[in-house]
Amino acid sequence: MPRIEEWHPALRAALVLAAFFSVAGTARAADPPAPRVTCASKPGERHYCPADTSKGVVLAESSGKAPCLLGQTWGYDQKGVWVTEGCSATFVLGRPDPGAAQTSEEQTPEEKKKFLEYLPSVGFRVYESDKGQIYFRLFSYLRYLNQKGFDPTYVDYFGTTKSVQVREDVQLNKVFLPFSGWFLDPKFRYYLWFWTSNAAAGEGGQVVGGGSLSYVFNEYVTLGGGLGALPTVRSNENQFPYWLGVDDRTMADEFFRGSYTMGVWVRGKLPSSLSYAVMVGNNLSNLGISAAQLSTGLNTQSFQLAWTPTTGEFGYLGAFGDYEQHQKVATRLGAHYTHSREDAQNQSNPNAVDNSQTRLGDGNIVFTRDLFGPGISVDRVTYEMASVDAGIKYNGFALEAEYYWRRLSNFAGPGTGSIADIEDHGYQVQASAMVVPKVVQVYLGGSEVRGPYGNSSEIRAGANWYVKHERGIRVNAEWIHLKKCPTGYTALPLSVGANGDVYHVNFEVGF
Repeated sequence: MPRIEEWHPALRAALVLAAFFSVAGTARAADPPAPRVTCASKPGERHYCPADTSKGVVLAESSGKAPCLLGQTWGYDQKGVWVTEGCSATFVLGRPDPGAAQTSEEQTPEEKKKFLEYLPSVGFRVYESDKGQIYFRLFSYLRYLNQKGFDPTYVDYFGTTKSVQVREDVQLNKVFLPFSGWFLDPKFRYYLWFWTSNAAAGEGGQVVGGGSLSYVFNEYVTLGGGLGALPTVRSNENQFPYWLGVDDRTMADEFFRGSYTMGVWVRGKLPSSLSYAVMVGNNLSNLGISAAQLSTGLNTQSFQLAWTPTTGEFGYLGAFGDYEQHQKVATRLGAHYTHSREDAQNQSNPNAVDNSQTRLGDGNIVFTRDLFGPGISVDRVTYEMASVDAGIKYNGFALEAEYYWRRLSNFAGPGTGSIADIEDHGYQVQASAMVVPKVVQVYLGGSEVRGPYGNSSEIRAGANWYVKHERGIRVNAEWIHLKKCPTGYTALPLSVGANGDVYHVNFEVGF
């Protein structure tokens, strides 16, 4: 066999390169893995784990029953990683080396399973690298609605007889597709979504694309902007879809609340189990209207403060009902205030999915021409709304209530000098119990709206069956009895002016 120095020069060069890459590969294999830290918390507590976070932190694998959401239940600062409300996870310190990443063919089945991690109300993690993260989620439900128990007409405050919308149908009522995650830096977050309200096919707000971009400074401050829910009432604090009914608020809640608008906000936690949100937006509802319809100025300001004194939390996302089966008494107190100068030109079709927020107690829209008399037209009005809420949860039982106050004032337009300020009051109460933990929940509720242009009330009862013993798939059945309902639109089981009974059954899928 010829000696190496007698080999062809090309063969000798190939041998040298092979030796070089072999050594380089061995050196890479010997590189130490990125450091990791495991941090765990229990519901109602916050735990801090010292670590070197100078090169960033990425969630590698969650191990607890509660979801780990950056800025909500986990985060980091210059000295370490913190977790709270039951989040437990392993975190990678520093950017992962892209060259050391495994391909999908090299991953074991268990590694692939972890890659497709599922978090309730966040969805499935479909991609993650040192550059970013993508979670995909779906929410939809099939509804059978029966409103044949409604009276066909009603008489409003001004003595006018009007028809009541009465339906019996089956609808795939909503399709909601959100994407969320981060890009380049885990603190730069995006939450972008599309939804359809199929019961209102053809209306201006039937298909909506929206979302928000935000930066998580720490657990105390998240700065964001985009299309978001005004924090006017408790149900607008981002618990959706974890309400007792399926995509269904109480009558009073629907009447008083603000809606979704474009704006900017700051939210976060404060010491002593307090949380807050402040939002400045365009108007009470940006759905179904164009930018050309908006009046100049950011005319809407909304504020929220909540306190959870006994356990420091009130269930996942602060949702209604005690699905978590609290073994310690959990309590909550909340307050909201919203001010907005509303203009007639930035109102959408009041019967569309983007319902007007300025109805009178008899269901009429204050911007309706000649409503208050011949020649009287409201062009602008100031909306002020405040609410306070309280709740208690223990061992599957929950009792939750909210009181509302709203004033419409400073009317502007032809003949409006004769219109006095309008104040409406209302409340809702909801009680629920997990009669079979993680499987069957029953609830009762009621609400009222009272004001100078009409009084209305409702009572309701319902049940949820969690088919797979966890949130995500449920069957819901609900009965509601209404008296002079002042609000409603096609996406809801409510109708303006409704007197009588309505039944609906829903099959919900949401992950």
